[in-house]
Amino acid sequence: MPHAYWTCRISLEIMSAFISHNDQSSHEGLPVVPAGPAGGLRGMSPANFGMVMATGIVSLAADLLGHNVIAHGLFVLNAALYAVLCLLTLLRVVRYSAYFFGDMVDHLRGPGFFTKVAATGILACQFMILAGNTRAGLVLWGLAVALWLGLIYTIFAAFTIKREKPSLDRGINGGWLLAVVATQSIAVSSALLATVSPQPYRLELNFLALSMWLWGGMLYIWMMSLIFYRYTYFRLSPDDLTPPYWINMGAMAISTLAGSLLIVNSPDAPYLVSLLPFIKGFTIFYWATGTWWIPMLLVLGLWRYVYKRFPFRYDPLYWGAVFPLGMYAASTWQMNAAMGFDFLQWVPVAFFYAAVVAWATTFIGLIHTVWVTLIRRAG
Repeated sequence: MPHAYWTCRISLEIMSAFISHNDQSSHEGLPVVPAGPAGGLRGMSPANFGMVMATGIVSLAADLLGHNVIAHGLFVLNAALYAVLCLLTLLRVVRYSAYFFGDMVDHLRGPGFFTKVAATGILACQFMILAGNTRAGLVLWGLAVALWLGLIYTIFAAFTIKREKPSLDRGINGGWLLAVVATQSIAVSSALLATVSPQPYRLELNFLALSMWLWGGMLYIWMMSLIFYRYTYFRLSPDDLTPPYWINMGAMAISTLAGSLLIVNSPDAPYLVSLLPFIKGFTIFYWATGTWWIPMLLVLGLWRYVYKRFPFRYDPLYWGAVFPLGMYAASTWQMNAAMGFDFLQWVPVAFFYAAVVAWATTFIGLIHTVWVTLIRRAG
């Protein structure tokens, strides 16, 4: 019992530090809640499920590359993180519903809710691939679909009809592309679920995967046009260049993964066979676009941290930079397998190790934050 108590206590302390990121500007007009033990829960970032996204995809990439111990270890950790975050989210809905729903209609924080969809979809893939548990995968897939339907229409309808709206340079960032990642996570999990489902469900799931893959691509074009316009025509400060800008690449990486799985599944669906040239072409298009972003993001990172000397300290948003690295490794491996690009075999290996280093660095930053928090509370 003592062991179970301290395990639970440490997990909650970790998550408390993880969710403590609070953007006061996004809570303007909401009731003021006195600071206290629940302050972290009150200001919980909607994008906190990015930790589950990042851990899940690094786990799946490890499995693809034959690192089974890492894959299963991160899978167990990810399931625990997901459960704790779900509990904290429910507590926030009950205790601080005004802040929760206020975040949902905020232009900067609202898109962070899509991490819940992507995290649920990726965890579903982990259960199907790593645990061979189709039933759990099906339940999580159904939850991901329900979350996607509820969030995408609620958030974008609210953005459309709200009276007070920010200017473009203050209302959009790379985090908006989490909507694309969420959409493509439905495509990926649907394609994987199709491989273990009987007909006619296999046909229907592959069609859903194809539809979501196409919609995610269109959504990327819409959003990326606005983001690129914001990049080039408005002043960019180091504060503006938050880690979620790496989703510029991550959204294309998961689109590549979804397209590659559709290619692999084509023998099970005649309509995929007829569309193979199109699917292959757009899969390479997505991969090439994501690849183009990597040097650009590195240059912007150097500008932020080296030239502008922006302080490098732990922030929950850094999980949004870990996820694209792991996804790029997994998607490139799957694309190579689907289309026989043997000359690219070194790419997923290199990016997998980069993702592991990034994940470990961010997790160490989280543990350090927790340690400092515990010391302050003890003092």
